[in-house]
Amino acid sequence: MPNLDDRDRFLSLALQGYQRSLVVGGKYDLQVVFRLVSLWFSLFSREQVVKSMIKTTKEVQTYKFIPLVYQIASRLGSSKDVQGSTNFQNALASLLKKMAIDHPYHTIFQLFALANGDRVKDKQRSRSSFVVDMDKKLAAENLLKELSSFHGALIRQMKQMVEIYIKLAELETKKEDTNKKISLPRELRSICQLELAKVPVVTANIPVDPNCRYEEGTFPHFSGLVDSITVMNGINAPKVIVCIGSDGNKYRQLAKSGNDDLRQDAVMEQFFGLVNMFLQNHRDTSERRLRIRTYKVVPFTPSAGVVEWVNGTVPLGDYLLGRPVMHHFFLERFLQPADWFQSRLAYTRSVAASSMVGYIVGLGDRHSMNVLLDQDTAEVVHIDLGVAFEQGLMLKTPERVPFRLTRDIIDGMGVTGVEGVFRRCCEKTLSVMRENKEALLTIIEVFIHDPLYKWALSPLKALQRQKETDYTDSCLDDSQEAYDGNKDAARAILRVKQKLDGYEDGEMRSVEGQVRQLIQDAVDVDRLCQMFPGWGPWL
Repeated sequence: MPNLDDRDRFLSLALQGYQRSLVVGGKYDLQVVFRLVSLWFSLFSREQVVKSMIKTTKEVQTYKFIPLVYQIASRLGSSKDVQGSTNFQNALASLLKKMAIDHPYHTIFQLFALANGDRVKDKQRSRSSFVVDMDKKLAAENLLKELSSFHGALIRQMKQMVEIYIKLAELETKKEDTNKKISLPRELRSICQLELAKVPVVTANIPVDPNCRYEEGTFPHFSGLVDSITVMNGINAPKVIVCIGSDGNKYRQLAKSGNDDLRQDAVMEQFFGLVNMFLQNHRDTSERRLRIRTYKVVPFTPSAGVVEWVNGTVPLGDYLLGRPVMHHFFLERFLQPADWFQSRLAYTRSVAASSMVGYIVGLGDRHSMNVLLDQDTAEVVHIDLGVAFEQGLMLKTPERVPFRLTRDIIDGMGVTGVEGVFRRCCEKTLSVMRENKEALLTIIEVFIHDPLYKWALSPLKALQRQKETDYTDSCLDDSQEAYDGNKDAARAILRVKQKLDGYEDGEMRSVEGQVRQLIQDAVDVDRLCQMFPGWGPWL
């Protein structure tokens, strides 16, 4: 059929063009990588795609694919029943192998997480519709074996460290230990004193080196853990641990294990980081220092992992409890007039940027304990990002506001409230996201092919979410969770596209008109009064 021939010819031309563009290199490399990988994933059974992957692996520097290492790795072992997928899997494994050889510290942890795909405790397994993807697990294990001839000592030490963190995350504690510092069991103390000279501190930032030179001593390596932990409040009792780095610094971390999938938080942090790049590259938003505060999330199993502790922060709910007067935060912590002014400005800008980005990706569950305040800079930091792409509408009590803009959030902005700085920063952030609409949609299109990302909440999972928000223990069976991920993902992308096009209530709006509508919806008392009580709409 001529139409099919034309389609295949245009596909080949597009793949060749993107591949050549990456070989030459330039400021659009990031967008090109996302578009190329999106084509690979959506058309993986085509012969042209496999040829493109093989040629790209040979000719393009692997550091350009590091921003998508999580999505590339998650495709290992997928869709083996589809015709042509074996060649695709071989090409994918070759690309990942080269990436891991060149950039082991940015790749191998993802392979460990896949190889540990069956590491879920029986109690958690019974609560969820957990199914082991053996193809993915075996593919990751085989790749790690192949890499042993290149990074054998590093992989052995990484495995030791991963085991330490999993044991700490899954450590059983008593209810009376909550919010207390406890000593580690004797059997864990010895392994926590291991010094692993080749393994970096897992939450430390290691810049990607295009020249693939990661010499020992250029990053803080793991020198052990402090032998006491703090058990935090929550249904899964996460533990605050302190990692000792070779640089003498102590890195606070949160070891989590439970029903929440840290892989979804990792995907959202990845998206925030990419949006930050667009904000930094635009003059207006760069001058205003608009950004989303990010932190590292490193999953080690489907139910356990480590989260970077955001130092010097206080939960919004803890500060406001009993005294709804946000402006006192600045008066108490920034005593000099210039510092007070700068901190309030930083706070307002931070709320504006996070509100717009959060709205575009449909970030929900923004109750007062999921928003932190940095006590040094006054910026807001959003945590617990498992409810995104408007999954909040599926909660038992649907979330009806686009973002958190309650009276206390506004009170911290000063006498002008949502006018002036806040509104302008919202408009600038939304304008940059609209200008980069195609790139953002391409990024989310890559997420659509991530088989590890859950695009919908089951009704039972949604109920559990809100019960956890209300700090109530729950034990729900998730076995009825049966959603078609691709349909939910396609629906999510369509909604994101509508938002970036400016459609609100079926009408296309200008940037200013869209921001005006969103602010009105966010402060609408009729919407706020319908929110779940644990969300704290009065704070």
